[in-house]
Amino acid sequence: MARGSLGLAGSLVLLIVAATSVAAHGKVALVVGDLGGNGTALAIRGGVVPGDGPNRKTEVDTTVFEVEEAMTNGLGRTQAGGAVHVADLKRAMALSGGVLPQVSSTGGVISGTFHVVTTDGAGPLRAILDPTATGAFSEGTELQVLQQVPGSEGTIRRNGRVPRLRNGARSLARRAGLLSKRAANVNLDFPMSFALPTGTSCQGTVEGIRNVCLVKIANSNAAGPFGGIVAIQVPQAGAKAGNVTPPQQRPKVSRKYPSVVNS
Repeated sequence: MARGSLGLAGSLVLLIVAATSVAAHGKVALVVGDLGGNGTALAIRGGVVPGDGPNRKTEVDTTVFEVEEAMTNGLGRTQAGGAVHVADLKRAMALSGGVLPQVSSTGGVISGTFHVVTTDGAGPLRAILDPTATGAFSEGTELQVLQQVPGSEGTIRRNGRVPRLRNGARSLARRAGLLSKRAANVNLDFPMSFALPTGTSCQGTVEGIRNVCLVKIANSNAAGPFGGIVAIQVPQAGAKAGNVTPPQQRPKVSRKYPSVVNS
């Protein structure tokens, strides 16, 4: 072997690493709480994004995270909107309705729909809850998976079946071949659900809404990973289900001139 040659195994590894820049996507389309309410992922653009078609049109609102490990900070970014921000909750609520997913503090469950856009945007998924609603997922809590999205390392076939990956060099070669091609459109929806630990409470405030948690739902595909961020609420004991907004200050009325309001 010539000096500096990487050999077959090294070449295959390089092929896989180089191929991770390929576009491949899966996104959180809908989440509902066991107490009602519903939501969609931050930065989702709704029906204006087609399910079927070329990748440059179908992938634009899928959230892409920087690190494969799910318990890492940050909200990700999309092709269309750039960095995702908590302020994107306003647009998400305009699409899904005025009440966020409401989840019980005892045996609470969130369930919903994960839309697999392309062949590398599938399961399995992990869900991490951040009670501060700031994107601090490295200090969050991983939720128990009740219903999983099919996939192998984020990969699925166009027909929705999970590919079988073999061990050893043949597996590496096959993976390199799969990843080096542009991901194909899948356009399939799969159910998902996750259980919250008993006693979960939300302390975040987003866009004037209190008692908010953020949940990061993501796969572990090396080309992404892909998924989305959703906002939920866990109503406090005795509180009504629904969005809680901070109390507004009552205006001060001038005693001398009752019709004059002091700001």
